[in-house]
Amino acid sequence: MKIHDISITISNDMVTWPGDPKVDIQLPIQIKKGDPCNVSRWQIGAHTGTHCDAPFHFLDDGKGIDEVSIDRFIGPCLVVEVDPKMNIEREDMEKINFKRHKRIIFKTRNSAHWKNNNMMFDENFVAVGVTGAEYLVEKGIELVGVDYLSVESYHAEFEHPVHKKLLRNNVVVLEGLNLYAIKPGEYELLCLPLKIKHGDGTPMRAALRELPKVKKKIKVKRSKQKKSKPAQLRKSKTKKK
Repeated sequence: MKIHDISITISNDMVTWPGDPKVDIQLPIQIKKGDPCNVSRWQIGAHTGTHCDAPFHFLDDGKGIDEVSIDRFIGPCLVVEVDPKMNIEREDMEKINFKRHKRIIFKTRNSAHWKNNNMMFDENFVAVGVTGAEYLVEKGIELVGVDYLSVESYHAEFEHPVHKKLLRNNVVVLEGLNLYAIKPGEYELLCLPLKIKHGDGTPMRAALRELPKVKKKIKVKRSKQKKSKPAQLRKSKTKKK
């Protein structure tokens, strides 16, 4: 069963959300300098690259990332491809058969940015709209994944209704997925958050494992054989002749 890495590589030149800390990875201790080993120092924001939002990110009384149950991050999921004009709204989702899945990942034109290694922030990326967030909650979705740096539009209101609707209802928000090479369908999601005490979020390593293909049983129709007549009956017919 093939495993697809859907994470974004973290590097100093990667795109980040406007206003978030820029990535700064240094190597102060180096073997080349005569040190016994290599030890790097990282300066990154909690919402860098492929990452997860904890409820505390937008809710002051919300759970930290260390309090979110890790079973939400591993299990069956459904990748669906949508191409809305702006945001993914209720009317877009009503056309989708979620097949009773509780983990839904949306693939959009955003993923072309990761294919093209675009390091410029796109203010008009596809996100989940307010009615879309309401629909996900109504359907009992436990995790929603998106292929850009936020589940909510860059042009959202200051109150951020999409984030708050999802996080207040304990929907795990997974952002910054690279889905360019992923075909829509059913997979097993494999990802885990760092255990940061009351963290508002954390970078993730995320993957999708293909499910085993179920072989269809082919029913072979057997031809009905004529039952042979008893030997005694055959003999009686012979005597009559």
